Order: sequence, then structure tokens, then C-alpha cells
Amino acid sequence: MKKLIFIMAGLIIMSVVSAQTLEEIVKKYTAANKLDQVSNLKTIKITANMSMMGMEMPMVMWMKNPNKIKSVTTFNGQEMIQVFDGEKGYVVSPMTGSTDPVEMTEDQVKQTLRKSMFQNYMANYFKNGQLALAGEDKVNDKPAYKIKATAEGGTVIDMYIDKSSYLLVKTSTTTSQGGMTITMDSYLSDYTETSGLLIPMKTTSSAQGMDIIINFTKIEVDVPMDDSLFKIK
Repeated sequence: MKKLIFIMAGLIIMSVVSAQTLEEIVKKYTAANKLDQVSNLKTIKITANMSMMGMEMPMVMWMKNPNKIKSVTTFNGQEMIQVFDGEKGYVVSPMTGSTDPVEMTEDQVKQTLRKSMFQNYMANYFKNGQLALAGEDKVNDKPAYKIKATAEGGTVIDMYIDKSSYLLVKTSTTTSQGGMTITMDSYLSDYTETSGLLIPMKTTSSAQGMDIIINFTKIEVDVPMDDSLFKIK
């Protein structure tokens, strides 16, 4: 009985220490990325370019505090749209053969909101008990904390936080789509500060043998955005 008590006590102490360490990492991540200052901003507009399989696709993202977001990706003259107006989300994807908007599911809305820079999703996951410290690893030969998040729809996201800068340098996202399990590795780099925002200007991703590179070319803060921008017309 005494041995069992000692084992249980040890496990409890380990879990408390782990939780404190994880909380500290999340706090330092929040400070390093200046996420505690983002709430002072009203809007963020990002102009970008996505390269995939030799194709170049211009992108524009609009974000309005606290939770409105819209992204438009142009491919062969057609616009792929994702938008959330604060209440409902819609997708327009001509590549599926239809230009009619399709309402997002609850999980799709949460996935879309993860792109918003007004959301500190790591702190949210920690608050909701969806975050766990999974040890350490190396990213580009530099030590990093590995943090595992269990997101909506069973999606698992491994996030790697650089131990010296506390910036996010890699994510590995595993999800199930159409009966297939897909893992996408993304590397974030070229962090640049713009109007108090610290943003990775380049993201290099790979999945299923396909490479995708997204380069942010322009960041605009507090530009006027009418709510009608986030409505499907």
C-alpha cells in the first residue's frame, strides 16, 4: 500500500511539474509573438502568393477583430473563397464544379478561425485542456519544445517551439479526410515585425509528396474593412 501511495504521489508531482512547464512555455510563446498586443488592433490584411506544382496562386486574407475572416485564392481566373462573418462560415470552390457557396460545418469554422491572427490558439488549447508537452526535438538543428494539441474533428497538431526564441518554427498536422490519414509538415520562417505584429513571412509545407510554399508579400494593419466584406453576396 505504501509503495502504491509513493507511486501515485510521484505521478501527481510529475503531472503538476509538467503542467507548470507547459504553462510557462505558452506564456513565453505568447510574449515572444506579441500576441498579448494583438487585441489592440482592429484589422489585418495580408497579401500573399502560394506556389504549388509550378503554379502561382495569388492570395489575400482579411481579418477583423475579434473573429471575422476571409481568404481569397485565385487560380486560373477563378476565386476560391473561405469566409466567416462572425456567425456563419461559407466556402466557394469552383474546382469542385460549382460556384455556389456551401455553409461550413462547425469543425470547418474552427479550422478557419485558427488562421486568424487575433486568435492565440495555443493559449486557447491550453485553457481547454487540449495541449500536452510531448518532449523535445530538433528543427533545423536547433532544439525545440514539442507540444501536442488535439483539435476539432480529431485533428492532431504537433507544434515545435524554438527553445531560444519561443517562436513557432514547425507544425505537423495529422487529419483524416475521405477515409485517408494525411500528415502535413510546415516550416515557418522569416519572422518580421510589422506594426507590432511578429509574423512568419514564409511557410513551406509538404504532404503526400506535394510541396506548397506561401510567401507573405504585404502586411497592412488597421485598414478600413466594412462588415459587408465578410458576407457572401
